Amino acid sequence: MSAALRIDLNCDAGESFGVWTLGDDDAMFEVVTSANIACGFHAGDPSTMESTVRSAVRHCVAIGAHPSYPDLQGFGRRTMRISPAEAEAFVLYQIGALQAVAQANGARLKHVKPHGALYNDAARDRSLADAIAAAARRSGDLGLVGLAGSAFAEAAKSAGVRFIAEGFCDRAYGDDGHLVSRSVAGSLITDPKTAANQAVDIAVRGLVRSSAGTEVAVAAQTLCIHGDTPGAIDIARAVRAALEAAGVRIASPGAA
Repeated sequence: MSAALRIDLNCDAGESFGVWTLGDDDAMFEVVTSANIACGFHAGDPSTMESTVRSAVRHCVAIGAHPSYPDLQGFGRRTMRISPAEAEAFVLYQIGALQAVAQANGARLKHVKPHGALYNDAARDRSLADAIAAAARRSGDLGLVGLAGSAFAEAAKSAGVRFIAEGFCDRAYGDDGHLVSRSVAGSLITDPKTAANQAVDIAVRGLVRSSAGTEVAVAAQTLCIHGDTPGAIDIARAVRAALEAAGVRIASPGAA
């Protein structure tokens, strides 16, 4: 284990809507180094977007856009049949909305990370990944966060945008290196110690144990902790403590 190891911790944030509250972003921002802020298509609204951006700025957390399929009722977790051109347009639209809010609050976006079904679909569908990467490129110097070892990597390379490979602390993996569907029992890891062990395995060993018991290579630069996972704050604190105890420096991808 080397003290030179470093990794980013990211969380999905700003996913409240109107009077409905989801997660505790302020508490998460005390632990993570990057935030993916919902842009209104699966969660979030203008007021929530602005308050979340302001909180991230106060906590010195890097800000990224978290675009989704236009699926507010399904929280962005339902696949939609759309063309790559449509995907590029609605991702561009969502990035632009958050960019305006960030700029008005003296901040700037650093990355784009798709949400939910859009993320999972694009991880396997190169044309969809290309559309998202194109939107990231057209929005400025934004990194593209995507599943390590997936279609996102080549899409980012082709588009000339920085790829930030992602691993997951609180989700189970299949033998193919992709996430186990949320519809499968055990796909969500809610035990802080188990999540922390998985985080250290990915950050230090570059491996994760699949749900079938196979060790799968995962070369990640950032680790996700879902803010809507039960006990998310406890998970985040356990993950950070375990990583630091293993000699891993926690820092956003753009930090010195």
